[in-house]
Amino acid sequence: MEQLGQFAPFILMFAVVYFFMIAPQMKRAKQEKKFAAELKRGDRVITKSGMHGKILELNDKDGSCVLETGAGKIKFERSAISMEMSKKLNAPDKK
Repeated sequence: MEQLGQFAPFILMFAVVYFFMIAPQMKRAKQEKKFAAELKRGDRVITKSGMHGKILELNDKDGSCVLETGAGKIKFERSAISMEMSKKLNAPDKK
């Protein structure tokens, strides 16, 4: 019983790290994967680098997509599309 008391702080510290760091990170990764899988032609998106565009083509073989931007067509990886910024871009204005 005394040995369990010595390890209690480590067990508690692991639990705190798991619930505040690991679990939310896993949840976010799952949401981003779902977001990338649900992309479709015509969606307005923003890449993680800040490029705005509309999806013209989606390629499931190599995980890429072609965006139409003000400068022309550019090919990106689906993982380069920002979930948060794209959702804000497509959210209805609250007035």
